[in-house]
Amino acid sequence: MRYRVSELAEKCNVNKETIRYYEKIGLLSEPSRTDSGYRVYSNDTVNRINFIKRMQDLGFSLTEINKLLGIVDKDSDRCRDMYDFVSQKVNDVQDKIRDLKRIEHMLMNLKECCPDEKSLHECPIIETLMNRK
Repeated sequence: MRYRVSELAEKCNVNKETIRYYEKIGLLSEPSRTDSGYRVYSNDTVNRINFIKRMQDLGFSLTEINKLLGIVDKDSDRCRDMYDFVSQKVNDVQDKIRDLKRIEHMLMNLKECCPDEKSLHECPIIETLMNRK
């Protein structure tokens, strides 16, 4: 199947400018063109855009996705390289979760400082934050 850019955008549920941007930064290769100059894309491009979107949903940046696609596109050691890359992302996510839990704990402690009298001029939360070193 062959798609023009607007058809591809609709099929992949992305904006046409997104497709052009992906081409510009190297996530998609330059498409073939019709005799009249229209860009045409294959099902492989649909699969590639779907891969990009799934990876974004998992929290990967476009820079990371570009590296992942480099792994996907190469023939040797791609399973091991993908495993290593995903393992590192798991570690990054676990670090973020620890940081978020620490922030949550700090905010809960601040919340506990408040007598829940919203009409007070002197806010215990602000006072606590201003006096922290």
